[in-house]
Amino acid sequence: MTDLIHPDAATPTLRNRTVSRITDAEVYVASTCFKTGPPALLGIELEWILHHSRCPSAAIEPADLVAALGPHTPTSLSPDSPHRPLPRGSTVTVEPGGQIELSTQPHPGLAECMAATTADADHLLGLLRDAGLEPSPSATDRHRSPRRILRQPRYAAMNKHFDTFGDDGVGGMCATAAVQICVDTGLNARERWWLLHLIGPPLIAAFANSPRLAGADTGWKSTRRKLWTGADPGRTGLPDFDLDPARGYAHYALDAQVLCIRRDGPDWTPPSDLTFAEWIAGKHSPAPTYDDLDYHLSTLFPPVRPRGRHLEVRYLDAQPGDGWIVPLAVLSALLDDPIAADIAAGAAESVAGLWSDAARHGLSDPAMRTAAVAILDAAIGALRRTTSEPSVIARVEDFFQTYTVRGRSPADDVHMLEASQ
Repeated sequence: MTDLIHPDAATPTLRNRTVSRITDAEVYVASTCFKTGPPALLGIELEWILHHSRCPSAAIEPADLVAALGPHTPTSLSPDSPHRPLPRGSTVTVEPGGQIELSTQPHPGLAECMAATTADADHLLGLLRDAGLEPSPSATDRHRSPRRILRQPRYAAMNKHFDTFGDDGVGGMCATAAVQICVDTGLNARERWWLLHLIGPPLIAAFANSPRLAGADTGWKSTRRKLWTGADPGRTGLPDFDLDPARGYAHYALDAQVLCIRRDGPDWTPPSDLTFAEWIAGKHSPAPTYDDLDYHLSTLFPPVRPRGRHLEVRYLDAQPGDGWIVPLAVLSALLDDPIAADIAAGAAESVAGLWSDAARHGLSDPAMRTAAVAILDAAIGALRRTTSEPSVIARVEDFFQTYTVRGRSPADDVHMLEASQ
C-alpha cells in the first residue's frame, strides 16, 4: 500500500484548501491519478501471511513481528522504531492482520527489479525464519480465522466499515496476501489501463493461489479475489469503462463511501453511507480539504489503482516461494512489447469482464484456459525478444508448461498439499 514509483499528492499550498465543488474534485482526481510519461520504471510489493513454524494455527502477535524485524519494524507496530530499509532499499510494512509486506524501490528494468527484490526478500524472510515465523505458500490464511492486530484508528474504521457489507472485508484485510506490480502509466495511459483490465481475468485464473480459508475449502480458486470483491464493491470493484479512464476513475472515487475521517482521538468513524461527493456537497461538516481527498484515494482498493505516474496492479494472488518472478516478468513483457500486447488483448476479449468466473473456477473453465495460454505464450515470445536473462524465460516457460497449458494454477498445489497432510 505504498507509493513505489512516483508518489503524488496535493502541494503544500493546496493541501489545506477546501474542496468546494465536485467538478474541481473530478479534475483534481483525474490529473493526480493519471500522469503520463515515458515508461521506464518497475516496482513490486510482496505480501506474506505468516505462521509460527511449530504451530501454524497459533496467532501472530505484534511482539512476534517486532522481535523478528528489529530495526526494520514499521512504526505502526513500534512508534519509536527507526524503520530502516532493507539492504537493497525496500521497505517493510505490516497489514492489519499481521501480514508482512515488502515494497521495493522503483527500478529501471526487469532484471534490476528482480535482483533487488530477490536480495531483500531473502534478507527479510531470513529474519522471520530465524524468529520461528514461516511464510505461507498460499494467498489466504489456510489455518486461522481473520483477526486484526493493528489498532490504529484507520484500521478500526476500515474494519467497522467493511463489517456493514458482511464478512468478506475483514477476511480481505486480515487473511490475504498479494503480488502487486507497479508499472509506469506511460505515454498512453488509456491503452495501458484498458489492457491491464482486459487481461485481468485470465491472469487471476492463471495465478490463482487461495482455495482455502481458516481450514476449509471455499469453492474458489482465488478466495482472495472473492473476499476483496465483496468487501465494499464501491471501493474494491471496477470503474466505469464507458468513460475515459481519468474521468471514469474520478467518478469512481467520488462515488465511493468515505471510509474514515481523521480527527483527534481513536474514533475515525464517518457518518453512515457518506460518499465523498456528498461530503463536498455539504452533507457533513467541516468541508473536506484536498488533503482529505488524497487520503480518501488511499482507501480505494480497485483491481488496478492509478497512483499518478504509475499503475498498481492489485489483482494477483501471492505466489509460493519466489513464484512472484513469473507474474512480474509476464506483466513487464506484455506492457513493454506492442506485439505481445496486441496478442494478449485479442486473446482476452472472449472472457472480458469475467472476474468472478476467473476467481471461482480458475483455468478449469475452457475459455479462460485458452485465453491464459495465449497470453502467457505471448509474454514468453516478448521475453525472448527483449530480455537477456535466460533464467527468467526458463522460469516463465516452466510455469507455463506445469500449470497454464495443463489447465492448472498454484491453487491446485494447495489442494494437493492439504490432501497429503
